[in-house]
Amino acid sequence: MTTASSRPTTAGQPDCPLCDKQLENTLWESPQLRIIHVPDTPFIGYVRLVWRAHVAEMSDLSAPEQQTLMHLVFQVEALQRQLLHPDKINVASLGNQVAHVHWHVIPRWRTDPCFPDAIWAPSKQTPEHQAAWQSHTDALQPRVHALHEAIRQIPH
Repeated sequence: MTTASSRPTTAGQPDCPLCDKQLENTLWESPQLRIIHVPDTPFIGYVRLVWRAHVAEMSDLSAPEQQTLMHLVFQVEALQRQLLHPDKINVASLGNQVAHVHWHVIPRWRTDPCFPDAIWAPSKQTPEHQAAWQSHTDALQPRVHALHEAIRQIPH
């Protein structure tokens, strides 16, 4: 395990999109991390938890930091299940494109554009299915607003 004193860096990196939060819709933040709504995606209710310090791997965090982050990941997942009623939730931390610790928490429905494949897979939907999916996401908007409000209310 990497200790705090041997971490690669904790300062923001100018070329890291997760260090620059200017364009984010931040729902919740603490000194250690923030939870953001991911806009411009067909996957309604998708949020990202971003560790504030610029570290690449979960093992760069101390055990208490890891626990804090994962506790919040599981809280967000539980809120998504409670408020959105998806068929499945994808929880992922890849970091291949952006080497900065962050977790994706993505509600999925059997009728979404890529189900059961990953969200970055090509859509399998016909125009009719796309229209039905848009109608479904429109109907979910009040629940997504409730999700965002619930996330804002998570105790620090």
